[in-house]
Amino acid sequence: MDKRLLVLALGMFALGTDTFVVAGVLPKIAQSFQVDIGIAGQLTTLYAIAYALLAPTVAAIAAHVPRKQLMLSGLGIFVLANLATALAPSFTIALVSRVFAGLGAAMYAPTATGTGATIVAPERRGQAIAIIVAGLTAATALGSPIGTVIGGLSDWRWTMYFVSAIGLAAGLGILSLLHDVPLPPKVALKARLAPLQDARVGWTLLTTFLGMAGNFLVYIYFSVVFDRVLANAFVFGALLVVWGTSGTVTNIALARVLDKVSATKLMFVVLVVQAATMAVLPWASAWLWSAALAVAVWGATGWGIQGPQQYRLVTVAPAIAPIVLGLNTAATYLGVTTAGVLGAVGIHLLGAHQLGFLSVGVFVLAILSSQKAGAAIRRSASPDVPGNVRPAPPRSAQPAR
Repeated sequence: MDKRLLVLALGMFALGTDTFVVAGVLPKIAQSFQVDIGIAGQLTTLYAIAYALLAPTVAAIAAHVPRKQLMLSGLGIFVLANLATALAPSFTIALVSRVFAGLGAAMYAPTATGTGATIVAPERRGQAIAIIVAGLTAATALGSPIGTVIGGLSDWRWTMYFVSAIGLAAGLGILSLLHDVPLPPKVALKARLAPLQDARVGWTLLTTFLGMAGNFLVYIYFSVVFDRVLANAFVFGALLVVWGTSGTVTNIALARVLDKVSATKLMFVVLVVQAATMAVLPWASAWLWSAALAVAVWGATGWGIQGPQQYRLVTVAPAIAPIVLGLNTAATYLGVTTAGVLGAVGIHLLGAHQLGFLSVGVFVLAILSSQKAGAAIRRSASPDVPGNVRPAPPRSAQPAR
């Protein structure tokens, strides 16, 4: 296996741990700052919305910055922001620190994914993307559960120190092992948003947004959705291990089939199973055995979304892969942002144990959107470069061919 992909995946592991571990210590954060748990959940919301809005902006502004330097700078900001969260004397300062953590993530994630897709042969793009996404799922299998146990046995602030340490380790790995990453062509922000005018890209990104919103609507509030079975921090950590491990297995499997099986068919299966799992979650979450089973299926299918989605985008727009992957990152974290808000409202209107029903409705919309994306992709044909969506190039650049 290409060691460069493993290094990029390690950085995603650091970001993923930060994204998911907050859910594990949310009750302690709420208690520490004396705020409602729905309000505390907005720590994830602000991180996600900063990530979503800044990813395409940073990609345009920093197009001239060497890829390695940009990834290291992003991880540096990310580490410092998590230290600021750990040391925050008030909830307001903690919220501000999460915005900066989102900035660091926005600098790193699309750059890493785009780099991975461009440093391998075209026939290995699907495998490369799946390996890098596996860094996120490995974070749920290892990073998030360990962080949850650390916070459960001590103070939630030690969890944030733990996240900072992982980010530092990832930065050191990239510094020593990743070399000679080519710069992509410079493209203005307006041109980066141009692919949204293409139905294939638009429907695919909408599917990402809805799929991740349905997924994280429950995950952000994991501690209250499953409170009937969370006897202690170790049980909590074990369920998160199940969630992340099943997702990691899915991504390893997808690495072998993405280049051979229709991504649209894979998405249909994944989203249908997700919706069915969320439909039974209000009952399944009442007993440990059924909760563990539901979490395993949920993790496997929840992390089955990103691989096919990114593969569809890279296949549709290979000449501007970093751009469309950056838009996919934005759609992902706008989905997480929406999930945080919807979940907070749902807890007050339906109760925490019924959040699965709200998630079902979101997944139904995702299924419809995914099918529309697949239909648009099948209908598409270009006389010069089949399936290649291209933004208007800068005046000084030649059109991508």
